[in-house]
Amino acid sequence: MTAVVELTGVTRTFGAVTALDDVSLTVGEGELVGLLGPNGAGKTTLLSLVSGLRRADSGTVRLFGGDPRDASSRIALGTTPQETGLPPTLTVGEVVDLVAKHYPSPMTRPEVLSRFGLEDLVGRQTGGLSGGQKRRLAVALALVGRPRLVLLDEPTTGLDVEARHILWQALRDYHADGATVLLTSHYLEEIHALAQRVVVIGGGRVLADDSLQSVLGLVALRRVIFTLPGAVADDLARLPGAYSAQQGADGRWTVLANDADRLVRALVVEDVPFSGLELRGASLEEAFLALTQDEEAVR
Repeated sequence: MTAVVELTGVTRTFGAVTALDDVSLTVGEGELVGLLGPNGAGKTTLLSLVSGLRRADSGTVRLFGGDPRDASSRIALGTTPQETGLPPTLTVGEVVDLVAKHYPSPMTRPEVLSRFGLEDLVGRQTGGLSGGQKRRLAVALALVGRPRLVLLDEPTTGLDVEARHILWQALRDYHADGATVLLTSHYLEEIHALAQRVVVIGGGRVLADDSLQSVLGLVALRRVIFTLPGAVADDLARLPGAYSAQQGADGRWTVLANDADRLVRALVVEDVPFSGLELRGASLEEAFLALTQDEEAVR
């Protein structure tokens, strides 16, 4: 598989803060990769290096085999940063046409508007759009030139549920046409919905890099759910095999377990009067939190 993005031993600091710490990452042609991590993890810095906006302090960054800071390497790149400025007096249609003129074989205006559900906004000035509408337009503009690689930093921030699903489908369709997509998101549902591969970043380091299911498996957490009147969270969390405990709105307890078998045995041996026992896999959010917390504990 041809490498579209390559980072090798990359470190980037901002004063006393290390945003990326010896990071190596390769994204192959046609992949859809989700970067997952908390604020300050280094996700946006990584995208800024790939797009040529910043230079690494050490290590190498390659985009289509070249230096991202060379304009020739960025010809097939489309990107949407966290914040995008739009000409406030131009209409949506005019902005689409303006951006399209920068590319040799762009999408047509009707195609762009249709993909992102912007038909009703074509005559609106961008200065009068809501935050969510501006965000949809910004992502649409990243694809106007039919780029081979799309970098999206928090692409659905500010969007309602319906608009988010429209954008997701547009990205799926574009990826299905052969494009490579690298996106960051705080919406765990978004990573679930889009990413085929998940890279978890915490403290400037890559904590996990694998398929969605494999990332969940790395944590090996299971949810043990049961009913137990009068229980105390701290007492349940101290049981053998337990990681944490939380009571839901329905009164049932969910105990995250590193070793679910050991936890259930402890409940039985200690004659805990539980009922309605269920065992389920951990959610992506639970896996993500465990990975980042474990890394912080090591550091």
